[in-house]
Amino acid sequence: MGTILTEPVGRSIAWKGSELAQDDSWLHLLSSHAVVELDAALHAVERRGLSLIEITREAFPLPGFGNELKKISEELEYGRGFVQIKGLPIERYTLQQAKVIYWGIGTYLGKAVSQNAKGDLLGDVRDEGLDIRAAGVRGYQTRTTSPFHVDETDVVGLLCWRPAKSGGESLIVSSMALYNELLKRYPWYVGALYNRFNYDWRSEQPKGRPPIYRWPVFEYYEGKLSCRYSRRMIEFAQKTTGVALSEIEKEAFDIMDGLIDEMQLKINFEPGDMQFLNNYVILHSRTAFEDDPEPDRKRHLLRLWLTVPDCSRLSPETLRERDVRLGVPVAEPAMD
Repeated sequence: MGTILTEPVGRSIAWKGSELAQDDSWLHLLSSHAVVELDAALHAVERRGLSLIEITREAFPLPGFGNELKKISEELEYGRGFVQIKGLPIERYTLQQAKVIYWGIGTYLGKAVSQNAKGDLLGDVRDEGLDIRAAGVRGYQTRTTSPFHVDETDVVGLLCWRPAKSGGESLIVSSMALYNELLKRYPWYVGALYNRFNYDWRSEQPKGRPPIYRWPVFEYYEGKLSCRYSRRMIEFAQKTTGVALSEIEKEAFDIMDGLIDEMQLKINFEPGDMQFLNNYVILHSRTAFEDDPEPDRKRHLLRLWLTVPDCSRLSPETLRERDVRLGVPVAEPAMD
């Protein structure tokens, strides 16, 4: 266990949902000029016949909107830790064109990394009719409620191609505000949350590695606090290892969950909405949803995992367990 931060986190990074529900300054509305630039960059990519992985920032020029994206990047690191972008006229694009635009925007915020063992760099978030309890299944492949968690990368981004028939709202909470409340109301649990817990790899561990990795929930390193809370992955790891949480650890998690319910912010996803979250300071979730029976009207989001230069807040010891800058290791092809 390293240093425990005993002072509250300041600045706008420690916000409460009740405050932001009355303040829409966290919304970034695309201007007509930004949309014109996105269209021009899209058409330039199409003329050159570039694949997604060939699209760089230079190949997707955004002379004006690029400056806004720089401010968004700063907001993710130094501000509230999240941004919701609205105003992309998604109805005028094909799915492939939407992917190009979203990928192009992502190049201004970081570098895409693998999201699963298949090596997907731009993922599809939709119900595949799978059971989260099955080995190797992850929450984004189901339509059940997704408990609050972080993704294993610096920044996660989502673009809404189609919303659900009902449900599927985005829920987020500032883990820095949670920490402040723990210090204020439940300081005796703080030290327990600096312990290293077993997290389940969900069968996506590198070859030769055990099925679990060990991370603290809170870590204070080089003057920055980070939170990597994913209770479901910790509870899955209990089944994998047979090692149960202590009573005080269970109590600390229950307190965390109670504070999350108290301090979260609910955000509706509409077609064309984009969301970017800093995984070190924001926890996110999603409510259960009901899909339309028509296949071409089912909920479908596009997802980016981005690694951002100089963004990591984790110690070398923690990164040795699982390096979030690398995403999910790509599985080696099976040998005949």
